[in-house]
Amino acid sequence: MSVLAFAAAAPAHADKKPVYTGLFSNTAVGGYDPVAYFTEGEPVEGKKEFSMQYEGAEWRFSSAENLETFRAEPEKYAPQFGGYCAWAVAQGDTAKGDPDHWQIVDGKLYLNYNKKIQERWELNRAQFIEQGNTNWPAVLK
Repeated sequence: MSVLAFAAAAPAHADKKPVYTGLFSNTAVGGYDPVAYFTEGEPVEGKKEFSMQYEGAEWRFSSAENLETFRAEPEKYAPQFGGYCAWAVAQGDTAKGDPDHWQIVDGKLYLNYNKKIQERWELNRAQFIEQGNTNWPAVLK
């Protein structure tokens, strides 16, 4: 049996991880510091020396201070919907969340797939957040 045939035979409905990390990584938020979105107002790359495990993923931070801030209240700083695209979750699906396409709404961080999807999400953000909250975490099944 070829590798391709074996891959095609694998179940397509396997449960997804609770935190989006990509196919070949275990790093949340693409390696960016989730605390920095709140403190710097922009994506800032995290460093491996300032990292921790949370929800089965490695989280990286730009400083020891941000690492400790996250450690104290991870649910406050981790992106909603495990870092999956907020618009996709609202649609009842999942897609990668891109750390460059983000927004903080009511003190919560949301990521979206790309600029076009984020623009679509922003047109009716409150409704999409409500739909996402209804769909999460069932969309992981």
